Amino acid sequence: MVTDPNEPKSKNNRKKVKLMRDNIIVIGGGLAGCEAAYQIAKRKIKVKLYEMKPKKYSPAHHNSNLAEIVCSNSFKSNLLTNACGLLKEELRRLDSLLIQIADETKVPAGQALAVDREFFSEMVTKKINENPYIEVINQEVTNVKDLLKDGIVIIATGPLTSDGLASQIQELTGQDKLYFYDAAAPILEKDSINFGIAFYGDRYHQEKKKQETKEQWKQRLLQQTKEEQSYINLPMNQQQYEHFCKELVKAEVVTLHEFEKREIFEGCMPVEIMASRGIDTLRFGPLKPVGFDDPRTAKRPYAIVQLRQDDKKASLYNMVGFQTNLKYGEQKRIFSMIPGMEQAEFVKYGVMHRNTYINSSQLLNQNYQLKNIPNLYFAGQITGVEGYVESISSGLVAALSASMHFKGKELPKSYFSENTIIGTLAKYISTPNDKFQPMNANFGILPELEGKKIKDKKERYTKLANRSLEDLLQINN
Repeated sequence: MVTDPNEPKSKNNRKKVKLMRDNIIVIGGGLAGCEAAYQIAKRKIKVKLYEMKPKKYSPAHHNSNLAEIVCSNSFKSNLLTNACGLLKEELRRLDSLLIQIADETKVPAGQALAVDREFFSEMVTKKINENPYIEVINQEVTNVKDLLKDGIVIIATGPLTSDGLASQIQELTGQDKLYFYDAAAPILEKDSINFGIAFYGDRYHQEKKKQETKEQWKQRLLQQTKEEQSYINLPMNQQQYEHFCKELVKAEVVTLHEFEKREIFEGCMPVEIMASRGIDTLRFGPLKPVGFDDPRTAKRPYAIVQLRQDDKKASLYNMVGFQTNLKYGEQKRIFSMIPGMEQAEFVKYGVMHRNTYINSSQLLNQNYQLKNIPNLYFAGQITGVEGYVESISSGLVAALSASMHFKGKELPKSYFSENTIIGTLAKYISTPNDKFQPMNANFGILPELEGKKIKDKKERYTKLANRSLEDLLQINN
C-alpha cells in the first residue's frame, strides 16, 4: 500500500490507497541507485531502474556503465578503527552487492579498498542486467509526479542531478534551490584539540570580561556557559601567523572541472585566496583577534582561529571562515600548523565544488523517506551523505524501507541502531539542523561509550566498532 499525498490523513496519520503498480521505481544508476535496486529485487519485488546514460551524460560522467566512479578509485580504509572501514563491514554483513563487487575488483592499495574502476562498473552493470527482477530503462526521468501517483519512487541521482529533474525535486520538496557551489570548511574532533593552548569563548562575552579583574576573568574561563562553549579559540603570535599564511598561499589546490570554474564570490571565498591578497587580509577577516585575550598571557593575540560547534553533543567543531579548495593532504599539513591543532583529527576536509543536495535535516526521516510525500524516498549524495560507501549505505536503507512500504507493513522509526555507522548517518541527515551540510562516516557522530572516557584513540575506536557490530540489526531477508 502507498500513500496518496493528495488524500486527507487518516486517524492513524496515513491514508492508504491500493497499490496499482507491481514495481518500485529507482531513478539513478549510480552507487546508491544500484544498491537500492539490488536490495529491492532481493526481496522479490520488481524494480524499474531509470538511468539517463548513454542518451544523456552529466558533465562528469563518460562511460555507459552503471555505478560509474568518476573521481578517486578508493573506497577508503578497510580497518575497523576507521569509520569508513567499519561502515564497509556493516554493509558486508548485510549482503551489499556493491561492497561485494568492490572486494572482487580490488587492486593493491595497502589497508585501503581501491578498485579497478572500469571493471567495477562493468561487474555492477552485469549483475544488475542479469537480475530477473530488475528492468533497466535508459532515459531521463521528467515526470516524477506521474510516477508518484500510483507507486513508490526512490530518487538517487547524485550531486549532478539533471536540471529538469532538479526543478521537479525543488517543487516536490518546496526548496528554493538545490544547486550549491560549496566552499565548505573542515570539521574536526574536539578531543583532538590541545586545550593547553585553546580556550572557549565568543567575542561578546570576552568583551564583557574586560570589566572584570584578571582573577575574576580566569575564574569565569573555568565556568563557561553553554553559549560560550560553542566557540573554541586558537591564538597565534606574529611569527606563527605569518609562517602559516606563507605556507597557505604556496599550497596545492584541487583542479576544478570545467563546469565548476566560475567567479569566486566574496561570501564564500576560499581561505587561500584571501591569504594571497595580502599578509594582513586574514587578520582583518576570519582570523581577527578583536575582543579576545589569550588566557596564558592576558594579552590580545596577533591573530586567532575560531572553531564553532557543529553537532549537538559538542564533539565536532568546524573551522570558521576556512572554506577551502586545498588538496586534502595539504589541508592536513597546513592546518596542523595552527597552535592547538597539531594533532587535529579531521572528520571532514574542506571542499569546493558544485553540489546538489536537499535539506534532508528538515525533509527526510531516518529511513530516507520524504515526510510530506511518504511514497517518495531519496538515496545517495543528494541526501547529504558524502562518499562512495556512505551513498551505498543510504541506498540500502531506502530500499529496505521502500520494500516494507510496498508490502504494506508498518515501518520502524529506524532500521539500525544509532551505535552503527549506517544508523548514525541516517540520524545525522534527518536531524533538524539550521546549518546542515553533507557529512561522511566518522566516529565523531556516534554516541559516546558508556563509562570512563578512553583517551587512547585506537582503543576507543576499537570499542566503538565492536559495539556497532554487536548492535547491527539482523534484517530478516
